[in-house]
Amino acid sequence: MRDQNHNQPQYFIVVIEEIEERKQAELKLQQKIEELAKTTQQLTKRNQELDQFTYVASHDLKAPLRAIAHISQWLEEDLAGYLTPENQRQLKILRGRVERMESLINGLLEYSRIGRVQYPVEEVEIELLIKQVIHSLAIPASFHIEIQSQIPIFQTKKVPLFQVLRKIIDNAIKHHDREDGKINVCVRDTGDFWEFSIRDDGIGIAPEYHQKIFTIFQTLEPRDKKENTGVGLSIVKKIVDLEGGEIQIKSQLGLGTEVIFTWPKFCEL
Repeated sequence: MRDQNHNQPQYFIVVIEEIEERKQAELKLQQKIEELAKTTQQLTKRNQELDQFTYVASHDLKAPLRAIAHISQWLEEDLAGYLTPENQRQLKILRGRVERMESLINGLLEYSRIGRVQYPVEEVEIELLIKQVIHSLAIPASFHIEIQSQIPIFQTKKVPLFQVLRKIIDNAIKHHDREDGKINVCVRDTGDFWEFSIRDDGIGIAPEYHQKIFTIFQTLEPRDKKENTGVGLSIVKKIVDLEGGEIQIKSQLGLGTEVIFTWPKFCEL
């Protein structure tokens, strides 16, 4: 193509401009790749530093706590004939505070690790997984957990799903108002997700607290009444959110509580 006035080949100019634009785009892309690689390297280093910090913090914080618990127990044993009932009660409270602090440290460490550890997708028999969860908990003999029939088998990340189920079921047992409580566990197919339902017949939760209970350190009962860190359900929500699911509470005071969460499908069997 030539310009009629100047008789110059215009298509050469167009080709040169396109080559120059392509070179600029490739240069920018290469710069972005280098920046991303540098950021990834820095993030890996920070994660390694965080892992080291959490290990040291865990060890250094737990060691004196265990010493306090042991000393209080030794005092109670050595002074058994001299301690008043009030003194014994205070020592018991002291050990309870120590246990709460250790649980809080463990919970914070677990919360900080979420999303930084990659778990494989594997075939999981959900009914067996739920039974493993139940066996891992200290459940009163009079307490009953019912699992629906025909629980599916599918491919998923086993470890985080185990963590979520364990914390929800443990929470339902821990905060139940009776030793002969009942929990129903159900799973149903909703299309792109599996929907898990854990329903108990406990005292229930007032609607104004349905979202608050997923906030870290939030507890519904005074800590002096029941030892609790307020971390468990925040861990559950963080795991479910990272996996792309959703979680909600259905409950009324005096009518029990149902925790419902969705879990993504990977490869159906």
